[in-house]
Amino acid sequence: MTDTRLRLTILGGYLGSGKTTRLRHQLHVGAFGPRVHVVVNEAAEVPADDALLTGAEGMTLLAGGCCCCTGRAELIAALRAICDARSRVAADAPRLERIVLETSGLADPGAIVQAIQTDSVLIHHIVTERTIVAVDSLHALAHLATEPLRRRQTGAADHLILTKSDACDPAALDLLRATLGALNGHATLSAAVRGDTVALPPLAPDTAPAPLPALAEEDRRGPIQPTQLAIPAGLDWSAFTLWLSALLHARGDDLVRVKGVVRTPAGRLLLQTVRKLVQSPEILPKQTRERADDRIVFIGRGYRPDDLGRSLHRFLGLVPLNPDERSSA
Repeated sequence: MTDTRLRLTILGGYLGSGKTTRLRHQLHVGAFGPRVHVVVNEAAEVPADDALLTGAEGMTLLAGGCCCCTGRAELIAALRAICDARSRVAADAPRLERIVLETSGLADPGAIVQAIQTDSVLIHHIVTERTIVAVDSLHALAHLATEPLRRRQTGAADHLILTKSDACDPAALDLLRATLGALNGHATLSAAVRGDTVALPPLAPDTAPAPLPALAEEDRRGPIQPTQLAIPAGLDWSAFTLWLSALLHARGDDLVRVKGVVRTPAGRLLLQTVRKLVQSPEILPKQTRERADDRIVFIGRGYRPDDLGRSLHRFLGLVPLNPDERSSA
């Protein structure tokens, strides 16, 4: 009760696990209290998640680097600035009470906690209260079988939230719950649908965890990386939709996440996919600051970034194939 340090909640989870949807709902219902500062980290240089979040006293956006590694220095600097501003508030005035950090889908929450606890300044101003990790019920078992990072995220959690549980087969959901329990027995478990907490049914008795193969500490297939793609002016959306569908069909397992904001006659449209699943587009609220729209970020591995731009432009007929490419197409 005498600890006056800022409380930090870390909200992590793999790409497309529903972190922002959960955070939006929690901010809307005031779950974090009246005085909360949100820090949003996106590995891509073109952010989208911050446009969805309202209800916080303040917001800091960290884009273009994952805050557990390449963006760590920027995160530490941002947290120090928040603490410094709080310390200048008069003792009898309301002060900031909590920071919520939404990590990128490529972040290891354990590395973030360690960075804060070993910083000579932040250790005196911030206490990490809990680490929440969102778990995509539809794709988590596949991720756990192949992605070392996904296992590290699970192991770092104090609380695991099963998202999209309503769309998951009950037997598959039980298998996932048993597997998560085997990987992290101390974490509490709940479920959420479109950000709202829902009750989990009793776990079927004698449900055994899924057998998971041994994985190297780092994925031998290479790093997952974001690639930014500018949308050409006057884009034919029916042609773009056809191109994206073909791309996801052919490379959906390599392209873990697609996200972007584009301007349309109906307004600013949020476009998102997770693996081969295209989520329903959403019209965003009017922007409160200048944004770099008409950009789509592709996050995955196993492709060369320039290939995506060439593929789109040639599909739309903006760049003709040369004779050699035409003969081999």
